[in-house]
Amino acid sequence: MLDLIITGGTVVTPHTVAELDVGIVGEEIVAVGQPGTLNADAGRVIDARGKIVLPGGIEPHAHIGIPVPPDWTGQPDVMTQPPEAASRAAAFGGVTTIIDFAGDLSRKALRGERRRPLLEVLERRRAVFRDHCYTDFAFHYMLAGECGHQAAGQIAEALQEGVGSFKIFTTTEVRIPYGHLWEIFAEVAKHGGMMAVHAEEDEIVNYMLEKLKREGRDQAYNMHLVHNNLSEDLAFRTIIRLAEHTGTGVYFVHTTAKEGVRAIAEARQSGQPVYGEALHHYLHFTCDDYKKPDGMAIHTYPALKFADDREALVDGLLDGRLCTTATDEYTTYKGPKLFSDRIESICGGHNGIETRIPVAFTKCVAERGMSLQRFAAIIATNAAKILGLYPQKGAIQPGSDADIVLLDPQLTKTLTVEDLHADSDYSIWEGFTCQGYPVMTLLRGKVIVEDGKLVGHSTDGRWLKRRVGGDVLARPAL
Repeated sequence: MLDLIITGGTVVTPHTVAELDVGIVGEEIVAVGQPGTLNADAGRVIDARGKIVLPGGIEPHAHIGIPVPPDWTGQPDVMTQPPEAASRAAAFGGVTTIIDFAGDLSRKALRGERRRPLLEVLERRRAVFRDHCYTDFAFHYMLAGECGHQAAGQIAEALQEGVGSFKIFTTTEVRIPYGHLWEIFAEVAKHGGMMAVHAEEDEIVNYMLEKLKREGRDQAYNMHLVHNNLSEDLAFRTIIRLAEHTGTGVYFVHTTAKEGVRAIAEARQSGQPVYGEALHHYLHFTCDDYKKPDGMAIHTYPALKFADDREALVDGLLDGRLCTTATDEYTTYKGPKLFSDRIESICGGHNGIETRIPVAFTKCVAERGMSLQRFAAIIATNAAKILGLYPQKGAIQPGSDADIVLLDPQLTKTLTVEDLHADSDYSIWEGFTCQGYPVMTLLRGKVIVEDGKLVGHSTDGRWLKRRVGGDVLARPAL
């Protein structure tokens, strides 16, 4: 006997898009068959007629429940929204897995004075989410500062524990010098991990910031002149060369510019396992929007660029040069977000985890004709493969977790902040009309959002162990 059957919908599997029935027992998908072929004697039958049945979304890049720098907010003790709020919003947006971050970014650690043991930091972070998350969750481990030798000694241990990927920066006070990165990349490659990289050329960023300050042009709306196209081009190519020398897989977070898309494409054409991510608001806004009233609300680091950069990101998702969509989720309230009007201290991030799937569907499928299989790939499947969750996550197929979202392609919804479920009082998507919207979300066979109501529980989410596949690390496998 099946516990649940989803019937009548257009089901997107790794192999086909068709009207199929999906059978679930416990937490797993056990069968995908032609309509009417599954045992009708089920605990529950969900009628999905008119709906698209997709794998539950995977958010590969989020910053939840962490301190916000006081220089950004003008006040101490501001935190991004906690796991319970962020995962609640995620569930309403069709997201069933969140990959956040763990790491020791304390001042002592950055000065190299004392770093907490990696597994201790990981367990502390797990405790923040445990019993407070509606969705499943995992963490990239974030490394910072001159940590090459210390980190190298713990990387194998972290990968064995199920971390899977390591995040680094090439700019700001948390940047890792290239010599240390060389050691870290080599160690991660040796033990089968993925590097997630925030890549900007630090010298270009600092030079342009000082230049604009001297010229009195350091207003926040000129952010793109500091975090600019040249910076992305130089940094992406340096990281790609480093990865080539060490045999390391690289996942570039928040690609922002046509130069970044081009660098990724060239690396992939040469056979390197290099993958790129685009944030969903970069598919719609440009740096011109910074100058609108409250325009800096849309800002997420590095910076929005120009219209041709936006088109390169959309085209890259359509043709495969880019692999995933993400949000860089970093939700605060409007007051702290817009406290500063200077480049040096404007708060990054926005309330975004709930809107990624419907916005991406609108921009890529409804407006640009992206296939449903490709859409499933950019919201779930590719992130699962690149970051070590596949086939447990990211696919509707027997043996996979029954993480499923039903999306109504005929549902037109104009967004307001009142529609959303985060702990925030603003949305950058106010007034944006979505063509297609999630209407039901299942996590491991349990319905957690239905008919606009949250029916899951904050204890439902589990921490996930990850292991990146050898094929993904050997070549551009997707």
